[in-house]
Amino acid sequence: MNKRVVLHIVSIMTLFIGIAMGACALLSRFWGDPIATQFDLLHSSAITMVFAATLFFLTRGDVNLSRRDGFGVVTFGWIFASAFGALPYLLSGVIPHPAAAFFETISGFTTTGASVLPAGEFPTLECIPRGILFWRALTHWFGGMGVLVLCVAILPFLGVGGMQIYRAEMPGPSKDRLTPRIATTAKLLWVVYALLTTVETLLLRFVGKMSWFDSLCHTFATMATGGFSTRTASIAAYNSLTIEIILITFMFLAAVNFSLHYYALTGNLTRYFKDPEFRFYLLFWVICALFISVNIWPIYQSVGESLRASFFQSISILTTTGFVSADFDLWPQPSRMLLVIMMFVGGCAGSTSGGIKVVRIMIMGKKITKEIRQFMRPQAVLQVKLGSKPVEAEVVANIAAFFTIFILVFVIASFLMTFYTPDLVSAATSVAATLGNIGPGLNAVGPTQNFAAIPVPGQIILSICMLLGRLELYTVLILFLPSFWKR
Repeated sequence: MNKRVVLHIVSIMTLFIGIAMGACALLSRFWGDPIATQFDLLHSSAITMVFAATLFFLTRGDVNLSRRDGFGVVTFGWIFASAFGALPYLLSGVIPHPAAAFFETISGFTTTGASVLPAGEFPTLECIPRGILFWRALTHWFGGMGVLVLCVAILPFLGVGGMQIYRAEMPGPSKDRLTPRIATTAKLLWVVYALLTTVETLLLRFVGKMSWFDSLCHTFATMATGGFSTRTASIAAYNSLTIEIILITFMFLAAVNFSLHYYALTGNLTRYFKDPEFRFYLLFWVICALFISVNIWPIYQSVGESLRASFFQSISILTTTGFVSADFDLWPQPSRMLLVIMMFVGGCAGSTSGGIKVVRIMIMGKKITKEIRQFMRPQAVLQVKLGSKPVEAEVVANIAAFFTIFILVFVIASFLMTFYTPDLVSAATSVAATLGNIGPGLNAVGPTQNFAAIPVPGQIILSICMLLGRLELYTVLILFLPSFWKR
């Protein structure tokens, strides 16, 4: 790995984070936050930008990224972003402990939504200054499509190694290129992302009757499939069917491959239903939601209320957003178990959602079917197909390895978390919720709880899980190979 080149690109991304903090300081002044909060954001911005500028000048030179360098840029970029992004929490005293502040920040950038807030002298989220809450929401929005993909889009001189960053940061087993130039593809994806963000913000503001502040923060969390809210009770605080319908719509869209949205905006709406992953994703959600609505009907004693709760909460978990409209910890065991299964599945490849991804589930299901059929007919020549297209053996093998590593990481992390959580369900779902970038789990980390009670070592383990989940394992784990560090 070329350390100079990697640190040079990381310095650019860190500078971008510092500028964003400065913008939050200006908004904090506009919203009438305490002067101390405004200065805390400004100081955070200044410290970040001075460090980034110094690192930039110390590492100047030709920028030519190899595939190995791309992995290094993405992993260290997210770590640096989370470390400096924690400064507003630390300097303002909203989160006084460095490990907890890092946990909150990496949860934002990885769009996990697991939180240690509210805590300490801020008993509710409503007590926290708006500038800090907006920075918290902004980490979601940047992390959703990827800060480094944004850098590829707006910094032309990264074009030489842009594909290496794009491959390492974008989720899914394959990376759709909408145009021959990767920088143009990155721009188009961000344009679609920004357009959907604008539409949802306007709908929440004028149809859902939210304030501009709440509309923006919840839109950032929705489009990033993150789940940070400005209310302690999350979406349940609004008790609005209109707001929930808007959020259901955009959570669903945010977990769809963004290349399909691009094609739809160019007039090709049929691409949605021609895509086998989209069809499976839609069908799986509807079946799960209907099952849950039947299962929880005795609790709500109303068909309408049970449908409302099940469709909102199921899409929130499946898309790994993590918004809460009902305390699903009180639901029957079958519904809770189905929600846990949905945590692992996640949304579509090429979306902002986490989890294993629908396309991987589909391919592994077809691989298992193929092996069973091959066992019955050893001489037959069988292929794994997605729709009408055969899937390359290399891709199938890669997905099989991904499944193995994912389950191995889940088991090891769950075992470690048993030392820091009160019960096995809390331990396992805390890992499922962070490794899958969902947010809330069950029991001690359930929808009405947060992660503040977990000791520092546990928060560190879960922070690593969030990074592994967002960068889909390989990008992070490759750093542990000795050969990676050789030039």
